[in-house]
Amino acid sequence: MSLCEDCIKGVRHEGTPQGKWETIGGVESYVGAPTGEYQKDKVLLFLCDVFGPQLPNAQLLVDDFANNGIKACLFFSSTRVSSLNNLYKTVAPDLFEKDGLPFDIFDSEEKRQAFDLPSWFGRHGPHVSRPILDKVIAALKDQGITTFAATGYCYGGRLVFDLAFENITSASIANHPSLLKSPDDLEKYFSTSHVPLLLNTCTIDEQFPPPAQSQADAILGGGKFAPGYKREYFDGCTHGFAVRGDLSNPKVKAGKEGAFKAAVAWLYEYGFGPEGKKVTK
Repeated sequence: MSLCEDCIKGVRHEGTPQGKWETIGGVESYVGAPTGEYQKDKVLLFLCDVFGPQLPNAQLLVDDFANNGIKACLFFSSTRVSSLNNLYKTVAPDLFEKDGLPFDIFDSEEKRQAFDLPSWFGRHGPHVSRPILDKVIAALKDQGITTFAATGYCYGGRLVFDLAFENITSASIANHPSLLKSPDDLEKYFSTSHVPLLLNTCTIDEQFPPPAQSQADAILGGGKFAPGYKREYFDGCTHGFAVRGDLSNPKVKAGKEGAFKAAVAWLYEYGFGPEGKKVTK
């Protein structure tokens, strides 16, 4: 498995993060929580791309989920869906232990070319980050968390699948996922997981290209995957659009906002709605 050039491209988004850093299971995590009361037994795991939760774009998304009532935890844009009033927090753990990619490579082709991505991936592949994630999940369970959902971006999409393979989560959202093997991982999802899956996909994506998207529909779509499956497609967008896209491009802005809205609706439908009830259609 390897990453691609679009995994390290992007634009830094404007805004002031409102969450806070907490140490959970010995892991620094960026946490967004609703103001006021929320369901203390539920957490949305926000699994980052290679830039980690230090990237302001990721922090702003965590805050957006929290503003819609989800406490999101981010391991080390603002679009609100006011009609979907969910009440739980979001956690983004620092899976790379303060060694996420530097943001300055956004602005320099020279720096992107010079960055040794294979060496970085050797230090921080899923075989390294998953045990860190497991420590956070165990610590959250000790705090009384009983229900987890997961949303992942690029690299984090791989971990969303891995958690679902073990049925640790109750809802999955993978945004332009990286590091998947198609159709193998899609077939494994179908045969081993009971977790509803939302895929936010796009036009140009070397990591999860249109043929893989079609395979996902063929394997999981059409009611074949009983727990629930949906794939959203955002035309004119490129891998990374949901977290690092250029918001001056109207199609990319619409894609980023659409992916967020679809994610909140998916969470709302599958157990993270009012009073934790699954919303029936």
